[in-house]
Amino acid sequence: MGGVGDWVVFDYGKVLSTEQPVADRRALVVAAGLDPDDAAAVDRFWAGCWRHRDPYDKAELAVDRYWAAVLGEAPADVAALDRADVATWSHPYEPTLRLVEQLADRGTGLALLSNAPASVAAVVDRMSWTDLVPHRFFSCRIGATKPDPAAYRAVLDGIGAAPGHVTFVDDRPANVVGAEAAGIRGVLFTDPAALAAELDLLGEW
Repeated sequence: MGGVGDWVVFDYGKVLSTEQPVADRRALVVAAGLDPDDAAAVDRFWAGCWRHRDPYDKAELAVDRYWAAVLGEAPADVAALDRADVATWSHPYEPTLRLVEQLADRGTGLALLSNAPASVAAVVDRMSWTDLVPHRFFSCRIGATKPDPAAYRAVLDGIGAAPGHVTFVDDRPANVVGAEAAGIRGVLFTDPAALAAELDLLGEW
């Protein structure tokens, strides 16, 4: 158990949102024109998605170029692929958001730092819970992805806080290590109950 400083900065995917639902992942594969039951093709598709994601998340690749790189050819319907991709990341994780509400009630400063392309960032900005997290930093807007030190510096500069006054929560160990290298307290997210203990919060799971 560790307590909390003046600020808590949350990752989005798999922390404030659920994992990508199986049905949504399948719909994205179909939108790519692939057979969702062809395991080898599906594996290649997801490998391509992640291999090219970093420049896409930093807005170095436009959406059409990203999907062309993933598929090895120009997609038939870029808009459909984009909608399907965004849908996979559009499921708020209510147990963690209850912790966000507790922190907001305490007066803790709240921010978000997410590796995300512009289309995902735009949808997250419109979610009802984002009123609780007024400071939102997306890689597509700051030009840096975690665990690049520049991503953490952008947050610290944006909220005007010293590293020692900030706790960062992420589900990826490398991103937590990156935060710690910047002098920020890092917390690896595993589940809401463990996070509640780390932040001295209460919850029912």
